[in-house]
Amino acid sequence: MERTPEKILEIARGVIENEAGAVSALLSGLGDNFVRAVELILSAKGRVVLTGIGKSGHIAQKIAATLTSTGTLAAFLHPAEGFHGDLGLVSRDDVVIVLSHSGETGEIVGLLPALSYLEIPIIAVTGNPESTLARRATVHLHIGEIRESDPDNLVPTASALATLALGDALTVVLMRLKDFRKEDYAIIHPRGMLGKRLTLKVVDLLKGEATNPTAHVDDSFRKALKAITRYMLGGVSIVDDAGALVGIITDGDVRRIMEHWEGTVEELMDAPSAELMTSTPTVIDDGALARQALETMENHKPRPIFLLPIVDAKGRPVGMVHLHDLVQAGFKTSLNEVDH
Repeated sequence: MERTPEKILEIARGVIENEAGAVSALLSGLGDNFVRAVELILSAKGRVVLTGIGKSGHIAQKIAATLTSTGTLAAFLHPAEGFHGDLGLVSRDDVVIVLSHSGETGEIVGLLPALSYLEIPIIAVTGNPESTLARRATVHLHIGEIRESDPDNLVPTASALATLALGDALTVVLMRLKDFRKEDYAIIHPRGMLGKRLTLKVVDLLKGEATNPTAHVDDSFRKALKAITRYMLGGVSIVDDAGALVGIITDGDVRRIMEHWEGTVEELMDAPSAELMTSTPTVIDDGALARQALETMENHKPRPIFLLPIVDAKGRPVGMVHLHDLVQAGFKTSLNEVDH
């Protein structure tokens, strides 16, 4: 076969057109059986167990993972392992979705007697409505008569994609009917960006004493500087006798203080922190989300800030969150740090 750019693109376009057509053809096949399948899953007291072998097995695993991540507890059963004990993970409260394009795969058909004995509803997804699997299933979902994308109609390509699309359709319908929302998704995906935006709190970024440098209002500027230098966070919280936050001194404050100080260096070092701090600084409470801290920093007037004290209900500092902490946690910002 010629190996020209034109030929390469011609083949690729043919594959995509064929597979897009296989997925589009599912629309005309959606009907009562699809509704019955959804009702079976919704009424099941247990899990949705998916099974398939070969490429169908890979698709089954993906659908199981997608269902579980969207509020429908699901699991994958390898049919070959099912003959050797793994059928124990299936209970009478479950519903089983079986994927087999031919509907005659030996390992799949071999599981049917055991599932029937347990009286477990079976949703079959096949390309052959006259197959053994289709006839013995509680509900049959037909993906249509599909021509695979390879020249000899052998490789599960278009049929695999159509099966996956049907699984996605089931998943999204179940999400909508269960009123599964982004907040629910975030809880199941705490390390994803959506999960972080909806669940990660500012206190989750704290690392004990290292992120809570403090100095007393009567402490000298020298002592406040030592705290800033020791913890390398970029600032220090100034507290009163009750431990409540009354001010802050940041790296940026230090530069501005030294620029405008008219006395000697020794006089500056001995000056009380109360005279040099920024009073009533912008703070965030310890129940706030990390994304709220970022919004506070970005929207601060007259200029953005890069260090934000975190206080408890009594106004006592429990830590500080720096812009760097938020960036390292995966949040994106348009701020370029030039000053604190």
